[in-house]
Formats: sequence, structure tokens, C-alpha cells
Amino acid sequence: QVQLVESGGGLVQTGGSLRLSCAASGNIFSINTMAWYRQAPGKQRELVARITTDGGTNYADSVKGRFTISRDNAKNTVYLQMNSLKAEDTAVFYCNAIITPRPGTQVPRIYWGQGTQVTVSS
Repeated sequence: QVQLVESGGGLVQTGGSLRLSCAASGNIFSINTMAWYRQAPGKQRELVARITTDGGTNYADSVKGRFTISRDNAKNTVYLQMNSLKAEDTAVFYCNAIITPRPGTQVPRIYWGQGTQVTVSS
């Protein structure tokens, strides 16, 4: 069984910062790309940022220059540093990862965390 567990969400004022963490655990052989998505009320889930195993990143235009994604491969953890937060960043943030379960001969699967709420008040 593989699990992704997010933490670090909360309530912050406009212009503030938050750091999200997502730790993968369980029967893991390898982790490929990790990413953060978000879903605001009444909207579709959207990609926020993605990071490959060698550290290559890409970001949604709306967060470029404000958010930074990083990962610690030794800890199977991905982070999202969010600065200069705006009211429109309010959403549930979800961690996503492409993981090959042990014993390593299985097909890689996409796993999702349960989500963490980020609320930015003006």
C-alpha cells in the first residue's frame, strides 16, 4: 500500500507565506514525477507545479515567481513554498506522484494525497 500525506495548509493573510509538504510512504520501489495540484470551489483541479526526479520543474503561469517546488528524494517528500499569497490562491491543494510499487516489476501508478486546505484572507 502506498500513501501520500500532505501537511502545512492553513489560513494566511494576503501577502503571507506557507510551506506545504507531502510525504510518500509504504510499499515504494521508486518515485518518478511529483506534483502539486489545487482545486478552488466551483473550479476544476489544476496543475500548480511539477518536479521530475532530476529536479526539472514547471509551474502554472499564475504562480511563477511566487511558488517554488522542491523534493527530497531520500525522504520521498515534495514541498511547495508559497510566497506572496493572494486571495485567488485559496483552494484545496493535492499532492500527486507517479510511483512504482515494490517489487518494481509493477506498472507505475498515479497516487493522490487527501488534500490540504489553503485559505488566503484579504
